[in-house]
Amino acid sequence: KEINSILKEYIISLMKPLENKSFFEKKEKLNATLISGVNGVGKTTTIGKIGKIFKTNGNKVMFAASDTFRAAAIEQLENWANKVDVQIVKSSQGADPASVAFKAVDEAIKNNFNQVLIDTAGRLQNKKNLMEEYKKIANVTKKIDPNAPHNVILVLDATSGQNVLNQVEEFNKIIPITGIVMTKLDGTAKGGILLALAKKYEIPIIALGLGEKVDDLQLFEAEKFAEAFTQIN
Repeated sequence: KEINSILKEYIISLMKPLENKSFFEKKEKLNATLISGVNGVGKTTTIGKIGKIFKTNGNKVMFAASDTFRAAAIEQLENWANKVDVQIVKSSQGADPASVAFKAVDEAIKNNFNQVLIDTAGRLQNKKNLMEEYKKIANVTKKIDPNAPHNVILVLDATSGQNVLNQVEEFNKIIPITGIVMTKLDGTAKGGILLALAKKYEIPIIALGLGEKVDDLQLFEAEKFAEAFTQIN
């Protein structure tokens, strides 16, 4: 019990500086967020859940369906847009992902949106051509707003273990990551890998995904995480 208590305090001191609750607040002007990650981590679902929190906080929200590779990706994002009642900009499957992002940011500025969430195709961090295309999506948004994308969120799967560190390393090289969302923390993996990430990279942790439902995304709080990890209240 004593060791767990020491561990809990250590986790809080390590991770408290990485909280970023302001991410979800209402923004005065457009905030474009690029959502990235490898295949199957739950990017599209995470966008839906973030969109709901944004909307609850009074933001005018738009989704950009820049994952034009996966057959069901556009449809999946569209379902989420309908579910949480936000706008979506999309094109046909196989279209240029960067052009979808450009159109979304352009429309968002013209129509006073506060938040644009850009979905991207799942890409392995070691595939050079896919990574170049990912970079292009970010660069195209800069043509409209030099500060875009304002956030680059990497979605990670808690069940991926040590591979997560490699993903952060590689994605961070292409476009610096400003925040992390860890999904699938509802399984047996208790997110110990988050501690390794926090120590090595010190990137803000935005939220944790604890399940499939629309409200299963929780804002990251170091104290809550430390309590769950050590089982000490």
